[in-house]
Amino acid sequence: MSISTSAAVVFDRLTHTWPDGSIALSAVSGAFASGRTGLVGRNGAGKSTLLRLIAGDLRASTGQITTTGDVAYLPQRLTLDTNTRVAHLLGVADPLDAVRAIERGDVDPAHFDAVGDDWDIEARAQASLAEADLDPAFLDRTVGELSGGEAVLVAIVGIRMRRTPITLLDEPTNNLDREARARLSDLVRTWQGTLIVVSHDTALLELMDDTAELYGSELRVFGGAYSAWRAWLDSEQDAARQAAVSATQALKKEKRQRIDAETKLAHRARTARTAERETRVPKIIAHGRKMAAEVSAGRLRTEVGAKEDAARAARETAERRIRDDDSMNIELPDPEVPPSRRILTLGDGSRSWIVQGPERVALIGRNGVGKTTLLERLVASAGGLPIPAVRLPASAVNSEGGLQFSRTDAAAESFRSADLLQTEAHTDRIGYLSQRVDGLAEHESVAANVAATAPHVPDKELRNQLARFLIRGAAVDRPVAALSGGERFRVALARMLLADPPPHLVVLDEPTNNLDLDTVDQLVSALRAFRGAVLIVSHDDAFLTRLGLTLTLELDADGHLTEIA
Repeated sequence: MSISTSAAVVFDRLTHTWPDGSIALSAVSGAFASGRTGLVGRNGAGKSTLLRLIAGDLRASTGQITTTGDVAYLPQRLTLDTNTRVAHLLGVADPLDAVRAIERGDVDPAHFDAVGDDWDIEARAQASLAEADLDPAFLDRTVGELSGGEAVLVAIVGIRMRRTPITLLDEPTNNLDREARARLSDLVRTWQGTLIVVSHDTALLELMDDTAELYGSELRVFGGAYSAWRAWLDSEQDAARQAAVSATQALKKEKRQRIDAETKLAHRARTARTAERETRVPKIIAHGRKMAAEVSAGRLRTEVGAKEDAARAARETAERRIRDDDSMNIELPDPEVPPSRRILTLGDGSRSWIVQGPERVALIGRNGVGKTTLLERLVASAGGLPIPAVRLPASAVNSEGGLQFSRTDAAAESFRSADLLQTEAHTDRIGYLSQRVDGLAEHESVAANVAATAPHVPDKELRNQLARFLIRGAAVDRPVAALSGGERFRVALARMLLADPPPHLVVLDEPTNNLDLDTVDQLVSALRAFRGAVLIVSHDDAFLTRLGLTLTLELDADGHLTEIA
């Protein structure tokens, strides 16, 4: 385990404590090499916190960080800020606004300072968007007018434009469709400078030079991609378990030898007492023999005791090498939906599909075609969460308040395609987890967020339920804004599962975003066992394959649905 080249980021005894006193990182030391490094670890291990500390987004409680250059940072929850301008994501907002102000006749010297030599900034920004197969018209829009995947790609394009020496990407493949993931992979393969990527996407992690794991307040770096690291870890854990078995056997042997030694000593003592009574030796000689026997017995006890203690210490050392990680226990409630119960209808005008009983349906398609819009309208029409049915760009509304569309309006295209679809829920009992996991009160505690959907559940029981989702102790009282993406998902899932009555239909939009691989396994098992209906949007082919889907529908930009065999 070693860093392959010179370090670009070094940190020493880094500790970060949240305002409520809970510790996110504790005295972590390590380094990241120049080149590409994949940072892995379980949800809540502190990966995102570490990136935020390196980026300067958070301040460490103790410890030091040294970098060899400026740092660019793509946060995990980028798409939550729907009012952010695309120009801001690209890092060109200031010079772009200055150029446009000058073109309007504003000759304020501050505008010229902001422009510098970037008079062609608008053309370069539009060219960079086009190079990534993104609409150049995105430049004048906000994140809320793009799909989640489009917003992430825009941000990465901006980082590429700035050519920052050190780049940190936190779950960059979240919300990306297959083509966008392929474009991101191409960018990563040719990335200039230091790149540190937090991800649970194994395909992306295979492109890394090094794999670093944050585990138990320790950072260990392996020189190789994810699959090589995983093979090494599995082999190391197999060896640790075998060592623990051997150490346990050795301890049993030393215990038996100690017992045998004590038995022999007791036998010798009885023999000596009998001989003393029968031979009537002088007291001084008998006392000398007794003292010699006691010294011999003490020496033997010390020797066998030391061997047993050493064997016990060896077993404890071996057992510490074995990982005993908690796993989230997801159990979806039984909504008692009969197989013949109609749950929802999906159609595109030429054909419709009726989902009934415990069926599992996947909705796939490229970013921006309207999958999320379809889910939101379905949930809203059933009296679900108070969310807007659509989000329209300003360019989609004419001067008279009517709707107008162009082929370059991605959000308008989503509206148009979704408007052509026939979506009808036949139940109002719908549990919905959005792509952005943005239905949570950011500044309220985890307990308060979950209690809002389960007001009749006693606090003690609620905390016991949260423990099933690995949210325990002080973390229950932490504000949602301080949680990692995986922790946010667990809180949102807990809100849904504690609903009374339980949902007939579970609607999930990109549920594997930010989840570690063990949690994905738990989610797969829970969804396969769920006795209600599931409608799921995902670009994770491996995840969908494992669900045992009943139906897969692909949505295109024209609002047509196609059944995929």
